[in-house]
Amino acid sequence: MKNKVILLALFLLPLLSNAQQDLTLAECYALVTKNYPIAKQASLLQQKSTYEIEALNKGKLPVVDINAQATYQSEVIGFPAVVPGIMPLNKDQYRTTLDVNQLLYNGGMIDVNSKLKQAQTKTQQQQIEVSLYQLKSRINQYYFSILLLQEKRALLLSKNELLQSKVKEVQSGVKYGAILPASELILEAEILKIKQQLTEIQFEKIKMFQNLSELTFTKIDSEANLVLPRFDSTNPTVVRPEITLFELQKQQLEYSKNTLARSVLPKINAFGQAGYGNPGLNMLDNSFQPFFVVGVKANWNVLDWGKNKTEQKVLDISKEIVSSEKETFELNNKIQMQEMENEIRKTEQLLQTDFEVIHLREKIVTSSNSQMKNGVITTSEYLLELTNLFEAKNILKTHEVQLAAAKSSLETIKGK
Repeated sequence: MKNKVILLALFLLPLLSNAQQDLTLAECYALVTKNYPIAKQASLLQQKSTYEIEALNKGKLPVVDINAQATYQSEVIGFPAVVPGIMPLNKDQYRTTLDVNQLLYNGGMIDVNSKLKQAQTKTQQQQIEVSLYQLKSRINQYYFSILLLQEKRALLLSKNELLQSKVKEVQSGVKYGAILPASELILEAEILKIKQQLTEIQFEKIKMFQNLSELTFTKIDSEANLVLPRFDSTNPTVVRPEITLFELQKQQLEYSKNTLARSVLPKINAFGQAGYGNPGLNMLDNSFQPFFVVGVKANWNVLDWGKNKTEQKVLDISKEIVSSEKETFELNNKIQMQEMENEIRKTEQLLQTDFEVIHLREKIVTSSNSQMKNGVITTSEYLLELTNLFEAKNILKTHEVQLAAAKSSLETIKGK
Protein backbone atom coordinates (compact mmCIF):
# COMPACT_ATOMS: atom_id res chain seq x y z
CA MET A 1 0.00 0.00 0.00
CA LYS A 2 2.83 2.35 0.91
CA ASN A 3 4.53 1.75 -2.44
CA LYS A 4 1.30 2.57 -4.28
CA VAL A 5 1.04 5.93 -2.45
CA ILE A 6 4.64 6.79 -3.35
CA LEU A 7 4.07 5.90 -7.01
CA LEU A 8 0.90 8.03 -7.07
CA ALA A 9 2.76 10.97 -5.52
CA LEU A 10 5.55 10.68 -8.11
CA PHE A 11 2.96 10.62 -10.87
CA LEU A 12 1.16 13.73 -9.60
CA LEU A 13 4.28 15.74 -8.74
CA PRO A 14 4.95 17.02 -12.28
CA LEU A 15 1.30 18.00 -12.63
CA LEU A 16 1.34 19.91 -9.35
CA SER A 17 4.61 21.65 -10.10
CA ASN A 18 3.30 22.86 -13.46
CA ALA A 19 -0.10 23.92 -12.10
CA GLN A 20 -0.70 27.64 -12.42
CA GLN A 21 -2.32 29.82 -9.83
CA ASP A 22 -5.59 31.30 -11.10
CA LEU A 23 -6.17 34.91 -10.11
CA THR A 24 -9.37 36.88 -10.70
CA LEU A 25 -9.99 40.61 -10.86
CA ALA A 26 -12.35 40.39 -7.85
CA GLU A 27 -9.60 38.74 -5.82
CA CYS A 28 -7.23 41.60 -6.66
CA TYR A 29 -9.87 44.10 -5.50
CA ALA A 30 -10.27 42.16 -2.24
CA LEU A 31 -6.51 42.02 -1.67
CA VAL A 32 -5.99 45.77 -2.08
CA THR A 33 -9.01 46.52 0.14
CA LYS A 34 -7.63 44.23 2.84
CA ASN A 35 -3.89 44.92 2.68
CA TYR A 36 -3.45 48.55 1.56
CA PRO A 37 -2.04 50.53 4.53
CA ILE A 38 -4.83 53.10 4.64
CA ALA A 39 -7.39 50.30 5.14
CA LYS A 40 -6.12 49.82 8.69
CA GLN A 41 -7.18 53.35 9.58
CA ALA A 42 -10.90 52.47 9.56
CA SER A 43 -10.70 50.38 12.73
CA LEU A 44 -8.26 52.84 14.32
CA LEU A 45 -10.67 55.71 13.68
CA GLN A 46 -13.49 53.70 15.30
CA GLN A 47 -11.35 53.04 18.39
CA LYS A 48 -10.39 56.72 18.55
CA SER A 49 -14.05 57.76 18.29
CA THR A 50 -15.06 55.31 21.05
CA TYR A 51 -12.49 56.77 23.43
CA GLU A 52 -13.41 60.36 22.54
CA ILE A 53 -17.12 59.74 23.13
CA GLU A 54 -16.31 57.96 26.38
CA ALA A 55 -14.31 61.02 27.46
CA LEU A 56 -17.21 63.32 26.51
CA ASN A 57 -19.73 61.25 28.53
CA LYS A 58 -17.53 61.50 31.59
CA GLY A 59 -18.48 65.18 31.59
CA LYS A 60 -21.84 64.06 33.09
CA LEU A 61 -20.05 62.75 36.17
CA PRO A 62 -19.23 64.98 39.14
CA VAL A 63 -15.87 66.73 39.14
CA VAL A 64 -14.01 66.33 42.42
CA ASP A 65 -11.01 68.52 43.36
CA ILE A 66 -8.89 68.66 46.49
CA ASN A 67 -7.31 72.04 47.18
CA ALA A 68 -4.92 73.19 49.87
CA GLN A 69 -3.32 76.54 50.47
CA ALA A 70 -1.29 78.39 53.04
CA THR A 71 -0.93 82.17 52.84
CA TYR A 72 0.68 85.01 54.71
CA GLN A 73 -0.96 88.42 54.43
CA SER A 74 0.55 91.80 55.07
CA GLU A 75 -2.74 93.03 56.52
CA VAL A 76 -5.82 91.39 58.05
CA ILE A 77 -9.21 92.64 59.15
CA GLY A 78 -8.93 94.53 62.39
CA PHE A 79 -11.17 96.50 64.75
CA PRO A 80 -10.47 100.01 66.07
CA ALA A 81 -11.05 98.83 69.61
CA VAL A 82 -10.58 95.65 71.53
CA VAL A 83 -13.75 93.55 71.45
CA PRO A 84 -14.11 91.05 74.30
CA GLY A 85 -14.08 87.42 73.09
CA ILE A 86 -12.70 88.29 69.67
CA MET A 87 -9.04 87.65 69.01
CA PRO A 88 -7.19 89.46 66.21
CA LEU A 89 -6.75 87.40 63.05
CA ASN A 90 -3.45 85.80 62.24
CA LYS A 91 -1.63 86.96 59.16
CA ASP A 92 -0.81 83.32 58.33
CA GLN A 93 -3.89 81.42 57.16
CA TYR A 94 -4.47 77.77 56.15
CA ARG A 95 -7.22 76.04 54.23
CA THR A 96 -7.91 72.57 52.77
CA THR A 97 -11.08 71.93 50.76
CA LEU A 98 -12.86 69.18 48.89
CA ASP A 99 -14.75 70.73 45.94
CA VAL A 100 -17.47 68.89 44.02
CA ASN A 101 -19.12 70.22 40.85
CA GLN A 102 -22.01 68.39 39.18
CA LEU A 103 -23.41 69.36 35.78
CA LEU A 104 -27.20 69.60 35.91
CA TYR A 105 -28.01 71.09 32.53
CA ASN A 106 -26.02 72.38 29.58
CA GLY A 107 -28.55 72.17 26.75
CA GLY A 108 -27.59 68.57 25.87
CA MET A 109 -24.15 69.65 24.66
CA ILE A 110 -22.51 66.36 25.65
CA ASP A 111 -25.00 64.29 23.65
CA VAL A 112 -24.85 66.47 20.53
CA ASN A 113 -21.04 66.54 20.69
CA SER A 114 -21.06 62.74 20.89
CA LYS A 115 -23.27 62.56 17.80
CA LEU A 116 -21.02 65.07 16.04
CA LYS A 117 -17.99 62.95 16.86
CA GLN A 118 -19.72 59.85 15.47
CA ALA A 119 -20.58 61.76 12.29
CA GLN A 120 -16.98 62.92 11.93
CA THR A 121 -15.73 59.35 12.31
CA LYS A 122 -18.16 58.02 9.70
CA THR A 123 -17.05 60.75 7.30
CA GLN A 124 -13.38 59.93 7.84
CA GLN A 125 -14.03 56.20 7.40
CA GLN A 126 -15.96 56.86 4.19
CA GLN A 127 -13.04 58.93 2.91
CA ILE A 128 -10.91 55.81 3.35
CA GLU A 129 -13.49 53.83 1.36
CA VAL A 130 -13.25 56.41 -1.42
CA SER A 131 -9.45 56.19 -1.47
CA LEU A 132 -9.55 52.39 -1.60
CA TYR A 133 -12.20 52.42 -4.31
CA GLN A 134 -10.09 54.72 -6.48
CA LEU A 135 -7.34 52.08 -6.41
CA LYS A 136 -9.59 49.90 -8.59
CA SER A 137 -8.53 51.91 -11.64
CA ARG A 138 -4.86 51.11 -11.00
CA ILE A 139 -5.71 47.45 -10.41
CA ASN A 140 -7.58 47.40 -13.73
CA GLN A 141 -4.59 48.94 -15.51
CA TYR A 142 -2.14 46.30 -14.30
CA TYR A 143 -4.57 43.38 -14.50
CA PHE A 144 -5.63 43.90 -18.11
CA SER A 145 -2.09 44.74 -19.21
CA ILE A 146 -0.98 41.36 -17.88
CA LEU A 147 -4.02 39.68 -19.41
CA LEU A 148 -3.15 41.12 -22.83
CA LEU A 149 0.47 39.97 -22.51
CA GLN A 150 -0.82 36.56 -21.50
CA GLU A 151 -2.94 36.30 -24.66
CA LYS A 152 -0.11 37.52 -26.89
CA ARG A 153 2.24 34.95 -25.38
CA ALA A 154 -0.26 32.15 -26.06
CA LEU A 155 -0.54 33.21 -29.72
CA LEU A 156 3.24 33.38 -30.12
CA LEU A 157 3.65 29.92 -28.63
CA SER A 158 1.00 28.61 -31.02
CA LYS A 159 2.75 30.25 -33.97
CA ASN A 160 6.11 28.90 -32.81
CA GLU A 161 4.70 25.38 -32.58
CA LEU A 162 3.29 25.66 -36.10
CA LEU A 163 6.59 26.95 -37.51
CA GLN A 164 8.50 24.14 -35.82
CA SER A 165 6.33 21.64 -37.64
CA LYS A 166 6.81 23.57 -40.90
CA VAL A 167 10.58 23.38 -40.50
CA LYS A 168 10.34 19.59 -40.52
CA GLU A 169 8.18 19.71 -43.63
CA VAL A 170 10.60 22.08 -45.36
CA GLN A 171 13.57 19.93 -44.40
CA SER A 172 11.86 16.99 -46.08
CA GLY A 173 11.09 19.11 -49.15
CA VAL A 174 14.68 20.35 -49.36
CA LYS A 175 15.91 16.77 -49.11
CA TYR A 176 13.90 15.76 -52.16
CA GLY A 177 14.62 19.02 -54.03
CA ALA A 178 11.06 20.29 -53.97
CA ILE A 179 11.86 23.34 -51.85
CA LEU A 180 14.85 25.67 -51.91
CA PRO A 181 17.37 25.23 -49.02
CA ALA A 182 16.98 28.89 -47.99
CA SER A 183 13.36 28.20 -47.01
CA GLU A 184 14.47 26.44 -43.82
CA LEU A 185 16.64 29.42 -42.84
CA ILE A 186 13.72 31.81 -43.34
CA LEU A 187 11.55 29.79 -40.95
CA GLU A 188 14.33 29.46 -38.38
CA ALA A 189 14.88 33.22 -38.49
CA GLU A 190 11.17 33.75 -37.80
CA ILE A 191 11.37 31.28 -34.89
CA LEU A 192 14.24 33.30 -33.40
CA LYS A 193 12.17 36.47 -33.82
CA ILE A 194 9.32 34.81 -31.89
CA LYS A 195 11.81 33.86 -29.17
CA GLN A 196 12.79 37.54 -28.85
CA GLN A 197 9.15 38.59 -28.65
CA LEU A 198 8.49 35.99 -25.95
CA THR A 199 11.47 37.31 -23.96
CA GLU A 200 10.12 40.87 -24.18
CA ILE A 201 6.68 39.71 -23.05
CA GLN A 202 8.15 37.72 -20.15
CA PHE A 203 10.06 40.69 -18.74
CA GLU A 204 7.08 43.01 -19.25
CA LYS A 205 4.87 40.51 -17.40
CA ILE A 206 7.34 40.35 -14.51
CA LYS A 207 7.26 44.15 -14.24
CA MET A 208 3.47 44.28 -14.28
CA PHE A 209 3.18 41.47 -11.73
CA GLN A 210 5.61 43.32 -9.47
CA ASN A 211 3.43 46.44 -9.71
CA LEU A 212 0.32 44.37 -8.95
CA SER A 213 2.08 42.67 -6.02
CA GLU A 214 3.17 45.99 -4.54
CA LEU A 215 -0.29 47.50 -4.90
CA THR A 216 -2.02 44.52 -3.28
CA PHE A 217 0.80 43.89 -0.75
CA THR A 218 0.73 40.25 -1.82
CA LYS A 219 3.42 38.15 -3.47
CA ILE A 220 1.90 37.14 -6.80
CA ASP A 221 3.74 34.59 -8.92
CA SER A 222 4.65 35.98 -12.35
CA GLU A 223 3.40 32.70 -13.83
CA ALA A 224 -0.07 33.14 -12.32
CA ASN A 225 -2.94 32.74 -14.76
CA LEU A 226 -5.20 35.79 -14.87
CA VAL A 227 -8.81 34.98 -15.62
CA LEU A 228 -10.78 37.06 -18.11
CA PRO A 229 -13.62 38.50 -15.98
CA ARG A 230 -17.27 37.95 -16.80
CA PHE A 231 -19.84 40.65 -16.26
CA ASP A 232 -23.45 40.31 -15.19
CA SER A 233 -25.51 43.12 -16.69
CA THR A 234 -28.39 42.31 -14.31
CA ASN A 235 -26.43 43.42 -11.25
CA PRO A 236 -28.05 46.45 -9.61
CA THR A 237 -26.12 49.68 -9.57
CA VAL A 238 -24.40 50.34 -6.25
CA VAL A 239 -23.99 53.88 -4.98
CA ARG A 240 -20.48 55.22 -5.53
CA PRO A 241 -18.64 55.74 -2.22
CA GLU A 242 -18.11 59.40 -3.16
CA ILE A 243 -21.89 59.97 -3.12
CA THR A 244 -22.11 58.45 0.35
CA LEU A 245 -19.21 60.66 1.42
CA PHE A 246 -21.02 63.82 0.27
CA GLU A 247 -24.13 62.80 2.25
CA LEU A 248 -22.07 62.11 5.38
CA GLN A 249 -20.33 65.47 5.04
CA LYS A 250 -23.73 67.19 4.94
CA GLN A 251 -24.87 65.23 8.01
CA GLN A 252 -21.70 66.24 9.84
CA LEU A 253 -22.33 69.90 9.02
CA GLU A 254 -25.91 69.54 10.28
CA TYR A 255 -24.67 68.12 13.59
CA SER A 256 -22.17 70.99 13.82
CA LYS A 257 -25.02 73.44 13.32
CA ASN A 258 -27.06 71.72 16.04
CA THR A 259 -24.06 71.93 18.38
CA LEU A 260 -23.78 75.66 17.76
CA ALA A 261 -27.50 76.16 18.42
CA ARG A 262 -27.26 74.41 21.80
CA SER A 263 -24.06 76.18 22.84
CA VAL A 264 -26.03 79.39 23.64
CA LEU A 265 -28.44 77.65 26.05
CA PRO A 266 -28.01 78.22 29.80
CA LYS A 267 -25.71 75.98 31.84
CA ILE A 268 -26.59 74.94 35.38
CA ASN A 269 -24.20 73.32 37.84
CA ALA A 270 -24.56 72.19 41.44
CA PHE A 271 -21.52 72.60 43.63
CA GLY A 272 -20.42 71.74 47.11
CA GLN A 273 -17.35 72.48 49.18
CA ALA A 274 -16.23 70.92 52.44
CA GLY A 275 -13.09 72.15 54.15
CA TYR A 276 -10.98 72.66 57.17
CA GLY A 277 -8.98 75.77 57.79
CA ASN A 278 -7.92 78.68 59.90
CA PRO A 279 -10.00 80.74 59.74
CA GLY A 280 -13.11 78.92 58.53
CA LEU A 281 -16.19 80.66 57.20
CA ASN A 282 -16.39 82.63 60.42
CA MET A 283 -13.62 85.14 59.86
CA LEU A 284 -13.84 86.32 63.47
CA ASP A 285 -12.98 82.87 64.84
CA ASN A 286 -9.21 82.74 64.72
CA SER A 287 -8.92 78.96 64.98
CA PHE A 288 -9.00 75.80 62.86
CA GLN A 289 -12.56 74.78 62.12
CA PRO A 290 -14.48 72.65 59.58
CA PHE A 291 -16.94 74.22 57.14
CA PHE A 292 -19.04 73.43 54.07
CA VAL A 293 -20.86 75.31 51.30
CA VAL A 294 -23.44 73.95 48.83
CA GLY A 295 -25.29 75.73 46.04
CA VAL A 296 -26.42 75.97 42.46
CA LYS A 297 -24.81 78.13 39.78
CA ALA A 298 -26.28 79.19 36.43
CA ASN A 299 -24.56 80.77 33.48
CA TRP A 300 -26.21 82.13 30.34
CA ASN A 301 -24.58 84.25 27.70
CA VAL A 302 -27.62 86.24 26.56
CA LEU A 303 -25.75 88.48 24.13
CA ASP A 304 -23.05 87.31 21.72
CA TRP A 305 -23.67 90.05 19.13
CA GLY A 306 -24.98 87.53 16.57
CA LYS A 307 -21.78 85.47 16.48
CA ASN A 308 -23.62 82.16 16.84
CA LYS A 309 -26.06 82.90 14.03
CA THR A 310 -23.21 84.00 11.77
CA GLU A 311 -21.37 80.74 12.40
CA GLN A 312 -24.55 78.78 11.58
CA LYS A 313 -24.83 80.68 8.28
CA VAL A 314 -21.25 79.65 7.50
CA LEU A 315 -22.26 76.01 8.00
CA ASP A 316 -25.29 76.45 5.74
CA ILE A 317 -23.03 77.77 2.99
CA SER A 318 -20.67 74.83 3.55
CA LYS A 319 -23.61 72.45 2.99
CA GLU A 320 -24.42 74.22 -0.27
CA ILE A 321 -20.77 73.81 -1.34
CA VAL A 322 -20.95 70.06 -0.62
CA SER A 323 -24.19 69.83 -2.63
CA SER A 324 -22.47 71.62 -5.51
CA GLU A 325 -19.53 69.20 -5.34
CA LYS A 326 -21.95 66.26 -5.40
CA GLU A 327 -23.73 67.62 -8.49
CA THR A 328 -20.38 68.17 -10.22
CA PHE A 329 -19.27 64.64 -9.42
CA GLU A 330 -22.54 63.13 -10.69
CA LEU A 331 -22.28 65.15 -13.93
CA ASN A 332 -18.68 64.06 -14.58
CA ASN A 333 -19.58 60.50 -13.65
CA LYS A 334 -22.44 60.50 -16.15
CA ILE A 335 -20.11 61.76 -18.90
CA GLN A 336 -17.58 59.03 -18.10
CA MET A 337 -20.32 56.39 -18.26
CA GLN A 338 -21.46 57.60 -21.67
CA GLU A 339 -17.89 57.59 -22.99
CA MET A 340 -17.27 54.06 -21.71
CA GLU A 341 -20.58 52.76 -23.10
CA ASN A 342 -19.60 54.15 -26.52
CA GLU A 343 -16.20 52.47 -26.20
CA ILE A 344 -17.90 49.14 -25.43
CA ARG A 345 -20.25 49.40 -28.43
CA LYS A 346 -17.32 50.31 -30.71
CA THR A 347 -15.19 47.37 -29.51
CA GLU A 348 -18.09 44.93 -29.86
CA GLN A 349 -18.52 45.94 -33.52
CA LEU A 350 -14.77 45.62 -34.13
CA LEU A 351 -14.87 42.10 -32.69
CA GLN A 352 -17.54 41.05 -35.18
CA THR A 353 -15.28 42.14 -38.03
CA ASP A 354 -12.25 40.44 -36.41
CA PHE A 355 -13.90 37.02 -36.68
CA GLU A 356 -14.64 37.59 -40.35
CA VAL A 357 -11.06 38.69 -41.05
CA ILE A 358 -9.63 35.63 -39.28
CA HIS A 359 -11.91 33.31 -41.22
CA LEU A 360 -10.63 34.76 -44.52
CA ARG A 361 -7.00 34.76 -43.37
CA GLU A 362 -7.22 31.08 -42.42
CA LYS A 363 -8.41 30.25 -45.94
CA ILE A 364 -5.54 32.26 -47.43
CA VAL A 365 -2.96 30.50 -45.22
CA THR A 366 -4.36 27.09 -46.14
CA SER A 367 -4.06 27.97 -49.81
CA SER A 368 -0.56 29.44 -49.36
CA ASN A 369 0.61 26.34 -47.52
CA SER A 370 -0.46 24.17 -50.45
CA GLN A 371 1.19 26.52 -52.93
CA MET A 372 4.45 26.53 -50.93
CA LYS A 373 4.56 22.74 -50.90
CA ASN A 374 4.07 22.70 -54.66
CA GLY A 375 6.69 25.36 -55.26
CA VAL A 376 4.22 27.93 -56.57
CA ILE A 377 5.16 30.52 -53.93
CA THR A 378 8.23 30.98 -51.78
CA THR A 379 8.46 30.33 -48.04
CA SER A 380 8.71 34.08 -47.46
CA GLU A 381 5.38 34.62 -49.18
CA TYR A 382 3.79 31.86 -47.11
CA LEU A 383 5.32 33.30 -43.93
CA LEU A 384 3.86 36.71 -44.77
CA GLU A 385 0.35 35.28 -44.97
CA LEU A 386 0.88 33.27 -41.78
CA THR A 387 2.04 36.41 -39.97
CA ASN A 388 -1.04 38.27 -41.24
CA LEU A 389 -3.24 35.51 -39.79
CA PHE A 390 -1.63 35.65 -36.37
CA GLU A 391 -1.70 39.45 -36.45
CA ALA A 392 -5.47 39.23 -37.04
CA LYS A 393 -5.77 36.81 -34.11
CA ASN A 394 -3.67 39.16 -32.01
CA ILE A 395 -5.99 42.05 -32.88
CA LEU A 396 -8.97 39.88 -31.91
CA LYS A 397 -7.46 39.05 -28.50
CA THR A 398 -6.55 42.71 -28.00
CA HIS A 399 -10.13 43.76 -28.68
CA GLU A 400 -11.44 41.05 -26.32
CA VAL A 401 -9.22 42.29 -23.50
CA GLN A 402 -10.08 45.92 -24.31
CA LEU A 403 -13.78 45.04 -24.17
CA ALA A 404 -13.36 43.37 -20.77
CA ALA A 405 -11.33 46.35 -19.54
CA ALA A 406 -13.99 48.79 -20.76
CA LYS A 407 -16.77 46.80 -19.07
CA SER A 408 -14.76 46.65 -15.87
CA SER A 409 -14.18 50.42 -16.01
CA LEU A 410 -17.91 50.96 -16.60
CA GLU A 411 -18.75 48.91 -13.51
CA THR A 412 -16.19 50.89 -11.52
CA ILE A 413 -17.70 54.16 -12.72
CA LYS A 414 -21.21 52.95 -11.84
CA GLY A 415 -20.10 51.88 -8.39
CA LYS A 416 -20.43 48.10 -8.72
